[in-house]
Amino acid sequence: MSNINEALEELMTLDGAMGGCIVDYMSGMVLGMTGGGVDLELAAAGNSQVVKAKVATMKSLDIKGEIEDMLITLESQLHIIRPTAKHEDLFIYLVLDKAKANLALARRKVQAVENKLEV
Repeated sequence: MSNINEALEELMTLDGAMGGCIVDYMSGMVLGMTGGGVDLELAAAGNSQVVKAKVATMKSLDIKGEIEDMLITLESQLHIIRPTAKHEDLFIYLVLDKAKANLALARRKVQAVENKLEV
């Protein structure tokens, strides 16, 4: 089990990790953040809208199940958004340097961090 700061520290051990945060997507509020690469508070607010829109779309389409993660691929960065199963309104957000990161390892690390997260 890990708290928010420990979870964020673990995410930053990934090759290519630039920044990350844990966000309450109902309010867009950042509960904890580390690193940079982008304005994490602004990104958290914007990505909260992305998560809300996807949840609403899935509901409208009567798609069962939960979102495991979302990937946003940019020219030089990868952004992973992972809603947490245990903490219904939270997501983990991680920004990676595309040239240095291994996407498969990053997705696995975010999943492992989510499983240990205690808020």
